[in-house]
Amino acid sequence: MKRRCFLTLTTVLATSGLALPVMAADLSTKAPIMPAVSPTYNWTGAYLGLNGGGAWGSQDPLNIITDRFDPFSVNMSGGMFGGTVGAQVQVARIVLGVEADLDWASVTGSGIVAPSTLGTSLGSLISMSTKIDAVSTARFRAGFAANNWLFYATGGAAVEEAKTSLVTLRGLSCGTGGEPFCSGSDRKIGATAGAGVEWGITPNLSAKLEYLYIAAASVEVSHLNAIRVGLNYRFGGF
Repeated sequence: MKRRCFLTLTTVLATSGLALPVMAADLSTKAPIMPAVSPTYNWTGAYLGLNGGGAWGSQDPLNIITDRFDPFSVNMSGGMFGGTVGAQVQVARIVLGVEADLDWASVTGSGIVAPSTLGTSLGSLISMSTKIDAVSTARFRAGFAANNWLFYATGGAAVEEAKTSLVTLRGLSCGTGGEPFCSGSDRKIGATAGAGVEWGITPNLSAKLEYLYIAAASVEVSHLNAIRVGLNYRFGGF
């Protein structure tokens, strides 16, 4: 009886001894489970987008028509909406690119003035309304990327489509009172600079918030402060 128990125990131990190396070998062949690593966000690529926002500032209504009068300005405000196109490349954390946009605008202002030349009033009061109905820019962008956040500065050229209408306080067209200029429009070329932040929502889609200061033609014509939000869709690396 004792011998039979001894043989049974020996068989169990032998079987267990053979099974352990097999189990160990099986475990050793399985690849270790590594934690997932999130890829670094890449800002390189060409993109198209939409933007919109508000603007405020001042403009000289008379300078839209003629430069014969002394400088005068009225406050103006309104909104804008349009499209964006751009391209950029990321090197390490630095992102460099170019961007252009064309916005429809309705930035308006009005005022009453007695026009003067060289400080001498012409004697008649004129009610003026002025408007910027389009704004376009072409700019360089330079930014710092923190994964899917991009902080950037921007600057370049700007073009404004502006118009002015004049009416005498007697309710007549300004030409009937002897004033030679009544209304008109002009395309003013100037410069713009600003800064913004952009957030990558997906590898291709990003949202931005930016501020632009736009000065057209000279300090005597118009100044605009614009705050815009936008969505850009990027088509991948070059």
